[in-house]
Amino acid sequence: MTNKHFAFELLHTDSSSAARRSRFHTPHGPVDMPAFMPVGTLGTVKGVEIEQIRDTGSQIVLSNTYHLALRPGEEVVRELGGLHDFMGWQGPILTDSGGFQLFSLAKMTKVDDQKAVFRSHIDGHLLELSPERAIEIQEALGSDVAMVLDHVIGLPAPREAIRDAMERTIRWADRCRAAGRREDQAQFAIVQGGLDADLRVECAEKLIEMDFPGYAVGGLSVGEEPADMYRVLDFTVPALPVDRPRYLMGVGRPQDLLESIRRGIDLFDCVMPTRNGRNATAFTDHGRIRLRNLKYERDPRPIDENCPCAACRRSMGYLRHLFMAREMLGPILLSIHNICYYQRLLADAREAIVADCYEDFCKSKLAGWEKTVS
Repeated sequence: MTNKHFAFELLHTDSSSAARRSRFHTPHGPVDMPAFMPVGTLGTVKGVEIEQIRDTGSQIVLSNTYHLALRPGEEVVRELGGLHDFMGWQGPILTDSGGFQLFSLAKMTKVDDQKAVFRSHIDGHLLELSPERAIEIQEALGSDVAMVLDHVIGLPAPREAIRDAMERTIRWADRCRAAGRREDQAQFAIVQGGLDADLRVECAEKLIEMDFPGYAVGGLSVGEEPADMYRVLDFTVPALPVDRPRYLMGVGRPQDLLESIRRGIDLFDCVMPTRNGRNATAFTDHGRIRLRNLKYERDPRPIDENCPCAACRRSMGYLRHLFMAREMLGPILLSIHNICYYQRLLADAREAIVADCYEDFCKSKLAGWEKTVS
């Protein structure tokens, strides 16, 4: 896939798995993949200044169409120079379309073929989001990648409900594609179909006919077991084009990332590292460390002596003190650590793929995470 604004390079495929080392070129710079996007829903990664995000090794961030349309409004963002200038991030940005809110705000949402109608979770006023409107908002925001509007439903669900949402997703993707006006913004389509192999492959095939610059696997991590998610990837990823980025939306745990990379996924996002950081939990190669545990009160060690982040220049005793004293610095530092951990993990995964030793790398990491650190 290539045009004057975007290009995808497949640099290497691991010899013993489907893991891929690739690079996605955008108007705001390249993204080395597999890659993880910190989630900046409202144009900010909660509690972390944008230069600190860059220092973690992050190359691309995610923001959300629905939330930014509610506040401050896409026209405010456009007037202030677009999302890159607005948030001070000059690297690539991907904006989610608002499709996930059809699931997360289902009790306040009505969906038909024309559009979704939300009742704002802020003040209750109505927001209409059609495929055309989702693209209009994202073009005003000026992100590098705009996700098409899809219909996400929770799992498990009746097969007919899953098919209905999948077929609506296909129709909406076609309308999003027709609505696009910006050549410097790539639209990624989203494959839906629940846990059903036939529906997933059918959705992928129909979206591929529309020739999108990238493809995402959506509708997972919405209630199913990890084994079911991996099974869906086993039959969905091979149906996706080799020469386009593959994005697994809203996932997830470090082990989910590695298992998904093994199956050929290139791109991820999740609130897990920052949400855990705000709740005093640090990710490490030996499992999660819960810093509110009394045993860390006098612990002089860093979370990880090999980690270059700001949190790891302090002791675990100090970090625990910040949380127990409810000082805002605690959640900030641990959020930075967890994002840095995810970025170091994926940088190591990229090296392992190129060295054709991804399976050994994966087994080593998974064995470490099986240990319990409290």
